[in-house]
Amino acid sequence: MSKVIKFIKDNLFVTVIAAAYLVLSSISPSIGGLGVKNSLYYIKEMFMIMPVIFVLTALLDTWVSKETITKFLGKEAKAKGVMFSFLLGSISAGPIYAAFPICTMLHKKGVPIRNIVIILSSWAVVKIPMLLNEAKFLGFKFMIARWVLTVIAITIFATITDKLVKDRDLPQFASVKNSGVSINRESCMGCTICTKTYPKMFSMESKKAILNQQDEVDMPLLKIAIKACPVMAIEFS
Repeated sequence: MSKVIKFIKDNLFVTVIAAAYLVLSSISPSIGGLGVKNSLYYIKEMFMIMPVIFVLTALLDTWVSKETITKFLGKEAKAKGVMFSFLLGSISAGPIYAAFPICTMLHKKGVPIRNIVIILSSWAVVKIPMLLNEAKFLGFKFMIARWVLTVIAITIFATITDKLVKDRDLPQFASVKNSGVSINRESCMGCTICTKTYPKMFSMESKKAILNQQDEVDMPLLKIAIKACPVMAIEFS
């Protein structure tokens, strides 16, 4: 019984969704079946898209220096950073969930929360292909008016969020520490690559990587594990 309770606690979100589908299916089997079908479709889509996004994020993290990112998107960029954040979100392609790994990487490299909110919001509602279709079907005047009001709203919400949410509130700043090594368990996808690369340092618990107590760190192995992590959940400082 304790194992079942532990499993439910570790997978609370999935358990709640599964329970909701069961209740919905018992009330209306057709609607419940349609819901499951749609969910499976989007899960399949995510499995096809996210590996590409993880690879792209890793490449951007390697190729683009922190100095370059902070120059155009950091706190010191000010108005220029806001402009480039809107531009980055507007020209990006793919579903909104593809933006989260990229924004995590940008935040780790010094992009403030304000600009992260702008990128995510622009990605969701003011992408260029969306604006072109909006102008085609609803008219250019409607598109411009909606775009201006949306940009103003995003800027206001981003500024408020930046005041309310601090860097220390985000998951990557609540990592487990061990000899300078940290794991962002919220980002960890449970791929087990780190445990296979450096088993003395990393192990799995509740489908997430954890740190084992180590007096000394094998830096060559640690560097390999850090580079191999597809979601960049491991850091060394």
